[in-house]
Amino acid sequence: MIYLQLFLSYLKIGFFGFGGGYAMISLIYNEVVVQNGWLTASELADVAAISQMTPGPIAINCATYVGYTVTGNVWGSLLATVAVSLPSMTLMLLATRFYLKLRGNRHFEGAMAGMQPMMIGLILSSALMLFGPETFIDWKSWLIFAACFVASIKKVNPILLIVLSAVAGIVFY
Repeated sequence: MIYLQLFLSYLKIGFFGFGGGYAMISLIYNEVVVQNGWLTASELADVAAISQMTPGPIAINCATYVGYTVTGNVWGSLLATVAVSLPSMTLMLLATRFYLKLRGNRHFEGAMAGMQPMMIGLILSSALMLFGPETFIDWKSWLIFAACFVASIKKVNPILLIVLSAVAGIVFY
């Protein structure tokens, strides 16, 4: 039963997760934390951070981790990863076939333009969900966040920011 529930949850995330990994975090949060209680908000924030640092798309990395955590084995990881990837892979195969024919179509262009604000909203929603008392537990976490935010505006290398954040986390905690 848990395998079916995991598959359907990540299939839903894959179907409705427009806008990339950050936009999918709010959907993942709803399925993993709110609906099924597989992880806490704090654990999901950690998973999102690790998924950001590891190679590959955030949603797929999250699915792999959550699948393993929920089932306790590699089959759960594989199932969640395939489920979250299946809709986009199928849609991309179909879209690639018809993209050149639809590229100049005003309805198609309008649909694409209409999805942009939705993607921004989903990304903002994900960011707001990660700003909570479970994820920013004390002044030290806010300090790390503020330093990284300012450094990213100043165009500091993201890999350096990740390494420095990890070091700060080790020192502070």
